[in-house]
Amino acid sequence: MSRRSRAQGPSEAALADAREALRRCDVLAGISSMEDGIERVYLSAEHARANAQVATWIEAAGMRAWEDSAGNARGSYPGATANAPVLLLGSHLDTVPDAGRYDGILGVMIAIAVVSRLGEHGVRLPFGIEVLGFADEEGVRFGRTLLGSCAVAGTWEDGWLDLEDDDGTTLREALAAFGLDPDAVADAALDPASVVGYLEAHIEQGPLLLDADRPLGVVSGIMGAKRFDLAMDGQAGHAGGVPMLHRRDALLGAAETALAVEQVALTEGVVGTVGEMRVLPGAANVIPGRAEFSLDVRAASDAQRDRAYELIRAQAVEAAGRRRLQFTENLRHVARATSSERRLSEAVEAAITAVTGEREPMEVQSKAGHDAMAIASLTPYAMLFIRNGNGGISHHPDESVELEDVALAIDAFEAAILSIAHRFGAATVA
Repeated sequence: MSRRSRAQGPSEAALADAREALRRCDVLAGISSMEDGIERVYLSAEHARANAQVATWIEAAGMRAWEDSAGNARGSYPGATANAPVLLLGSHLDTVPDAGRYDGILGVMIAIAVVSRLGEHGVRLPFGIEVLGFADEEGVRFGRTLLGSCAVAGTWEDGWLDLEDDDGTTLREALAAFGLDPDAVADAALDPASVVGYLEAHIEQGPLLLDADRPLGVVSGIMGAKRFDLAMDGQAGHAGGVPMLHRRDALLGAAETALAVEQVALTEGVVGTVGEMRVLPGAANVIPGRAEFSLDVRAASDAQRDRAYELIRAQAVEAAGRRRLQFTENLRHVARATSSERRLSEAVEAAITAVTGEREPMEVQSKAGHDAMAIASLTPYAMLFIRNGNGGISHHPDESVELEDVALAIDAFEAAILSIAHRFGAATVA
């Protein structure tokens, strides 16, 4: 049992809503390019099928369903008055390869469930609600994350149209093949003056809530991230013919750098990951002449993140010099650190207290990136985290959540929205 004073769990109605949300996650898990796993990338046939399926649930919840010029699935629920501003709710529908079924997707299903409740009771708020199923948060296909939410936030860059996937297809070509106008992606953007804020529900993607035995948490902010493509170049040669002291082994320089990432991350209080490595020519009896590898560095502040990278870079340059290698670097992605907006977060905290009985809801800083990072350029945000079972693992088929936790999350998300509404004026019942 969680450490909470609440004498009983969620209502049967809340549990029914949670069961339906989880069932819908299962349905979307079946829309995949992998036979034995989940993979759904931007502008793919699976993306189109998922949007079509989500549109039916959006319409069933009493919203108008539509797809924007960036391929995001969207739903509109009107406010009490014409031309009312909108509160944004959502998360993403794309996945990493061999993914779990809740990362991003559960947040969209919770948003739809809450709007469905409002519609069933004829509730109109002093603002409209827009649900967003972002098309590309993970960046798997084109190597650039948050494409869908950047389009909505108005920070889309036309230069991204030249990005290529592994097959050499450009983003421009993929948009056209999907039935979208590559030159109209910016039309997905919202006017900041028309937006109240953004709320996102998401599994934690870590073990902190699990370890603390808490079902829900409020997010204080999201770590800033930088992602690099790095390489070491040396000299390929015969594995038997070249003496050890004569070698210019690119892989060893890359391996030293990878170990430096771990050491710097531990001493500087950041997180760093080498998630990809490719060795060329790539034969068992050939000394590696080139090693290409990725680096992902994240920290609570951009300054802390950048300092950590400079320390890693210094060790990479030193290793390259000592081993007579050439080190090269290419910055592929930057996401600034963001903080949640205090008033929106207080609404989430009060909602968690209301549904769990916890006097002080747990505050968590997200080390993982979320669409909220991009939307922060448009409007303030707050996030609700849901306990992730099975050791907190995510980006993995073993991702898991508890039915009761999801029911509490739906109740809390609704309570937070109603709390925000009371700041603008009373809700009405049609």
